Order: sequence, then structure tokens, then C-alpha cells
Amino acid sequence: MAKFRYTGRNDLGEIQSGVVEAGSRDLAIKILQDNKIYVLSLESLEKEGFFDKLLRPFQRVKTKDLMVFTRQLSVLLSAKVQLVDSLKSLYNQVTDPLLKDAIFDVFTDVEGGLYFSQALAKHPRVFSDFFVNMVRSAELSGRLEETLNYLADYLEKDNNLRSKLRDAMIYPAFIIVVFLAVMILVVTVVIPQLKGIFAESGSQLPFITRVLMGVGDFLLSWGVAIVIFLAIVIVLFIRYIRTPEGKAFWQQLIISLPIIGPIQKEVAISRFTSSCSALLKGGLPIASSLEIAGKITGNVVYEDILKKTANAVRSGSNISDCLIQYPKYFPPMVIQMISVGEISGQVDELMQKVADFYSNEVDQVAANLAEIIQPVLIVALGVFIGLFVAAVLMPIYNLAQVF
Repeated sequence: MAKFRYTGRNDLGEIQSGVVEAGSRDLAIKILQDNKIYVLSLESLEKEGFFDKLLRPFQRVKTKDLMVFTRQLSVLLSAKVQLVDSLKSLYNQVTDPLLKDAIFDVFTDVEGGLYFSQALAKHPRVFSDFFVNMVRSAELSGRLEETLNYLADYLEKDNNLRSKLRDAMIYPAFIIVVFLAVMILVVTVVIPQLKGIFAESGSQLPFITRVLMGVGDFLLSWGVAIVIFLAIVIVLFIRYIRTPEGKAFWQQLIISLPIIGPIQKEVAISRFTSSCSALLKGGLPIASSLEIAGKITGNVVYEDILKKTANAVRSGSNISDCLIQYPKYFPPMVIQMISVGEISGQVDELMQKVADFYSNEVDQVAANLAEIIQPVLIVALGVFIGLFVAAVLMPIYNLAQVF
């Protein structure tokens, strides 16, 4: 049985606090509700394990789970179910622990008098700035159901985009890993066993065979040290790219690479224009929309550019005049569309057209990437496998000729 510290209010409106034992958080809430205690806060007293603390920064709510929650909340509100009752209903259905805890805190805060957007803003690991600001604008306009439905559509498109890019890379990555594993096995196990036979024959070994033997000897002698060294390098590298400077360096490197770079740019532009369009339609000022949209791009380079653009817009500049200074990151078509939107007063509409265009572009590139990579990978692997087979079979053939 786990222990939970609670703070609640009884039927008389008096604040009570204490400790309750229950098998889970849900059961603890039910026990308190059965005792007519309205729960304001509930905190587990169980000590967090070492690995739980280590993995906590990496825990995230899946986009798909957040999308389903948002869609269901929109449906419940459209059916005239009260916000708090809707959140309580969804709390009982959600399985993701991080999202579940966030929903509990949100409906508790809303019952306590906070606006829905204020309650969401207290959970930045679950609800992004974009999500919170869209809800805030919906509260002002009275269109919460429509906005939540739009957010669900947006999250669904973003999830599909991520899935397509991920699926395009999984198969090649798997093949490369298996190939490397087999090659390491060959040079460290198979070739060393044949080494004695080759030495007894006294014949001159082919160059490729001698190279593989050297690689095998090196891995057998220094394999453990190499693994430790690589592990340390990887840990230090991950820590570095989590710093602002390291993150900027890594993302700048990624968007500068061939093939991957253009895709990352198109994804960033699609997210920027789509989210900025939605925020503008929701009634947010242009400068604020640009800043929030910059964070949603998922790229520090674009975030920095859009932050500078937002500051310039506050000083009276046009968006297009600012973005034209960065031709490496914003193609002429994007700048021209935004410029036309500024002239016609339809920036939000034209930004959405740009977002749709680049979303389709990314879909096509992801599909084509998978079709191109696979045959190229098969040819490359075939060449390497041929070299390895030749390195093993050629000495054996020469040995057979001698005897």
C-alpha cells in the first residue's frame, strides 16, 4: 500500500490535510471522496527510485495520447458537459501517468478558481506554449470547443509527420546496425580462427584480408576500452547538446547536412507557418504569435530568427522584411506569400497555405526517401559483403591451389 499526503476541503468548507493509504492514486482519491473530502492536492510519499529520477527528464507524453485527450475533451464540451466534469471523466480513461497527473492537477485548479489556460500553463512538459495560448485565446473568444478540435487536428498532423519521417529511417538504420554487428563478428571470431591456417601455409595474403586481420586484432585488444571510451563520449555529447550552445550547434549542423537538412528546414517552416496562422486566427498579436511559433519549430536556429523578427515587428517592421535577411532558412516563396498577406491583411490565411504546401512537400520527400535509400543501401551493403567474402575465400582458394 502506498501513502499519499493530501490537502482537501470538507462539506463545511474547512481545509483538512493528512495522510491516506491506498493501492494507487485513483483509489486514494476515491477513499477521500467517499469520506466527503474534496481533494485540492495529493502527493505520493513513496521515495522515487534512482532510475526513476534519472529517466524523469526524458519522460514525455506521446503526441498521440495528447491528441486523443484533446479530441475527446472537445467532443464532451460540444455535448454541453461542464469543463471540470469532462476533465474528471477523461482522467479516469487516460493511462499515461504523466498526462493523468497533469489532468488531475488541472481540474483541481479549475475547480479552485483558475482559468483553464492558467491551469494548463503549470504543466509545460505536457502542454506546450502553443497549446496554452490557443486555449487562452479561445477563452477570450468563447470558442473553446472549436479550438480544441483544431488542436487535435494539428497534433494528429504533427504525429503523422513524425511517424512518416521515423518510418523512413527505421529500416535503413536497422540494416546498418545488423550489418555492423555481423562484420564485427566476422573480424573478431571467424577470421582469427583461420589466421593459424593461413600462417602455416606461408602464402602471401591478399591486402583486404590483412586489413581485416589487423582490424580484428585491434578490436580484440582494445574492444573494451573502445566501448568505454565511446560510452563516455556519447554521455558527454548528450550533455553538451542539452546546453543552449550545444543545442544550437547540433541543430545548425543538422540543417546544414545534405538530404536531412532540407527536410528539417521544410518541417520547421511548416510548423512555424501553421502554428502562427492558428495563433493569429485566435486573436493573438503578431509579435507574440511569432515568438510562440518559433518555439514550436523544434529548432533553436529558427526560434532565434523568429524571436528577433518578433522584436523587430514590435518596433514597426514587417515580417517579410525581417525574414528576407535569412534566405538560407526561408525560401523566396515563403517570404513572398507572407508579404502578400501583409499587404492584403490576410497573413493568417496565406501562412496556412504555406504550411499546407510544405506539409505536402515533407510527405512526398519522406515517401521518396524510403524508396531511394533502400536500393542505394542494398547496393552499398552488397559491395561491402562482397569484399568481406573475398577477404575470407581468396586465401582459402589460394591454400587449396597449393595443396
